Order: sequence, then structure tokens, then C-alpha cells
Amino acid sequence: MIKNFKWLLLVSLTFVACNNDDETIVSNSSDGMPLTAGSADFSKYVALGDSFAAGYSDGALFIEGQKGAYPNILAQQFSLVGGGTFTTPLMADNVGGLLFGGTQVAGPRLYFNGAAPTPVMGVTTTEITNHLSGLFNNMGVPGAKSYHLVAPGYGNAMGVIANPPTASPYFSRFASSATATVLGDALSQNPTFFSLWIGGNDELGYATAGGDATVNPLTPTATFDGVYNSIISQLTAGGRKGVIANLPYVTTLPYFYVIKYNQLTQDNLTVSGVNQVSGLNAQLYGPLHNALAYLGQGDRINLLSTTGNNPMLMNDETLVNVSAQLTQVLIGGGVSQPMAGALGAIFGQARQTKPTDLICLSASSRIGKAPTTSIDGVVSPSPLLNQLGVTYPMPDRYILLPTEVAEIKTYTDAYNTTIETAAEANGLAIFNAKVVMDQLTTTGINANGYTLTSTYVSGGAFSLDGVHPSPRGYALIANKFIEAINAKYGSNLKGVSLYDYRIMFPPLL
Repeated sequence: MIKNFKWLLLVSLTFVACNNDDETIVSNSSDGMPLTAGSADFSKYVALGDSFAAGYSDGALFIEGQKGAYPNILAQQFSLVGGGTFTTPLMADNVGGLLFGGTQVAGPRLYFNGAAPTPVMGVTTTEITNHLSGLFNNMGVPGAKSYHLVAPGYGNAMGVIANPPTASPYFSRFASSATATVLGDALSQNPTFFSLWIGGNDELGYATAGGDATVNPLTPTATFDGVYNSIISQLTAGGRKGVIANLPYVTTLPYFYVIKYNQLTQDNLTVSGVNQVSGLNAQLYGPLHNALAYLGQGDRINLLSTTGNNPMLMNDETLVNVSAQLTQVLIGGGVSQPMAGALGAIFGQARQTKPTDLICLSASSRIGKAPTTSIDGVVSPSPLLNQLGVTYPMPDRYILLPTEVAEIKTYTDAYNTTIETAAEANGLAIFNAKVVMDQLTTTGINANGYTLTSTYVSGGAFSLDGVHPSPRGYALIANKFIEAINAKYGSNLKGVSLYDYRIMFPPLL
């Protein structure tokens, strides 16, 4: 009935020049004066955080992405004013993905083939159980929430395959022991300077799960506050300096704006040259609309347009459940009892998507497919009603309701209050990531002759997974961190040129 659904789509050189007055101008400092670290000591820099710190991009972690992570760029700049060696727990290849005991448990990175993102060819070789020796300066752990940084056992490889998982497949590769914590391993290196950007996953996991708390809940604000302040207290012990970052509203990420609410085109609803809209209206949408109208809920489902784009069916748990009443009305209208029962069960809290709904990018591979418990968390009671978004409502995990968007913003504001208060109380530099994201989604940010925006694929700031930065996006982030460090500690690092960083990785690296 529906076609397969496709979704659209360096350290600066140092040199000295003289002006007409023979005044020495240093071109790789931010103010033309000789480079200085100011009051900061960058000799031993350690970075803590999540996938952004690790350099995750295009849906995977891989060597070239890790090299361009913002902590690596910061370390390159720090090296100009006394910064020491900065080590990263590199993956085994540029394909991306993970193996556990030889079985692939995470897929490869994406590349843009000119029409749509697609997985790169190649073999994943990063084996989780192949433990890396030594300690690493880049402690960014993809998927980590705030409390994971202080959780003993988060680096225990056997916890990766527990149900539910209790450990990170990434941290388990380089944790100092099975009971180590991310924070503990960072502090054991006696850093002189740190960066901390954590909390994104405390909200992002819930958002990318469509606000389904059974899949991934929001971290309670009290939990975040207690954990974050504990981490900061330990990192700043003895007067240690560092830089932290607040959180943007994750609901502004391109991940939520690729798939539109009216994604069903006439082409999508045409099979073997025959448009299916009239049949759908006669057999499903019309009877449902009439029955719901009888119950005073006629605005939930309307007839499909025969000319333009159409909204998708979705489940909305905030609606009054009229399953029993809907079944009885349908029976009274001549629908057989088994079919009426199936329709009542399926559409008791269903409606069509609206412009105010945010559709997760993960829905792109599921629209038009038969729902399964393992992937979608639901299964249809009728083989005749088995196309997600078309004849069966998209489940909660793929769509953010306006109330869920508001909820995420409320939690983010609370997390940011904790972060910003910690920065003020401890005299730390702070990168205002929320402001930067606001700029990317409105006016864009101009730098080095480029304008970066949050637009998917063409905006230049984000990678193909719709969440993580592109190489140029990571360079922008590093420069914003540097601006915050300079302002707080009196250093005058210039940062890097965005010209030196690409906006997409090619299929072969």
C-alpha cells in the first residue's frame, strides 16, 4: 500500500609581522599580543563529558571524528601556551561501530550519497573486550548521563550485555578497572585544568525516545543537581581551574525537523501506479472519522487529501481513551465485531499529526513498516492494519508532543540553573551553548567566511545523525570554549579557522 519510505535527504601556524610603527603583532593570538595562558595552567588538561567530548559524529565514533573532537582542538591550542600531551582512546577504524565477542552491536557511520544518508561500506573492527591500557586525557563517553560519571562499574564490559545494560561499551574499552568511575580516572591524573560538558543525555535520551519515559526517562532535577555539584566539588578541589558548558534545548536539534508532520505524499500513497487514498478513505479514515465525530472527537482523524501531502497517524497518550466507545459505535454502524474491536483498540487514543508535533528522525525508517514489539514496542492485532503512520498509529517513542517539548525545556532550565550557579560559585569559565544553539537556529553564526546554521545536511553545523556536530561544528564549539576561557582567565588564544574543517566526512577515510 505504501512505498518504502526514504528520508531526505590544526593548529594555526605561528608567525610574526610588523606594522608601520614596527610594533610586534602576534597573528595567532586573539589580541595581537604575545600568547599567554593568563592565570590558567594547561599543562595537564583532562576533558570529561559525553559523545560531544568524544567526537561522535554521523551516528558513530571513529578515528577521524575523535581527532576533531572539541577537547582535541582545545588541547592543540593549549599546547601553544604550555599545554602537555593529550591522549584519546581511539577506535580501531574509520568505519565506526562496535563488536562484542565478534558480534556487531553498533553499526557504522553514515555518509551522504547525494540523495540521502547511508551507512559506509567496510568492516567494523573495534572490539569492546579489547581493553586499552593506560589513562587518557579525553574522558568523553558517548551516551553518558551526569550520574554515569560517578557510577562504579560503568566501565565493566560484562555490564554492556546485561539486561538492561549497566555499563558503557565505550568506557569499558579504557576504564582503569571494572569498578572505576569516569571521574575517578580523570582525577587520578592530577589535572591542572579540566573541561566538563555533561547533562545533554539527561534530556536528550528522553527527547529522542519521543518523550516515552519507559524507553528513556528524564533525569530528576534533584538527582542532576546533587550529582553535578558533587562532580564540580571534586574537580575544583585545591583551586583547580576549568571550563564548563550549559545545555541547549535539545528539541531545537535538526533531528526533530527532518521528518515533517505531513510526510505522507501522494507518491508515498501510490502503489503500482494506483493511488490508494480513495480506498483508505472509504475503508478506514472515513468510518473512523464518522465514529469519532459521533463521540465528539471528530477532529482527531480526517479524510486524506487526494492532491497534497497528508499527516500521519499517531498515538497521543494525553487524549481521552475512547476505545470501548469507539468499538460500540463501529459495531452499530455495521462493522464486524472482530474488526470493530481491533479498530477500537488501535485508535482509542489516536489522531493525525499536527504542525506542533516534532517527529524524531528515527521514525524515517519505520513509516509504512509493520510494527514490531522489538523495534517499535507495539504490534498490530490485525494484519490489515499494519503500516505505521498510514493504517496504524506511530507509537509515542517517535513523536514529541507539545507538552513533552515544554517538559524538556523545564528540565533543561533547571539543569542550567545548577550549571550556571556552579560556575559562579567556583569561579569557572562557562561556555553558553544555549545561546550558540539559539543563534544556529535563527540567524546562523558567521565565522571565517562561512555561515553555519542548524539546517539538516546543508547548514554545515551538524552531522548526518541530526544530533552531533560536523567537523566544522566541532571547530566552532572549540572556539566558543576558547572565548569563554580567555574571558575568565586572561589567556589570549585565537582558536582555529573553520576553513580548515570540512562539513561532511567522505565515504572513505
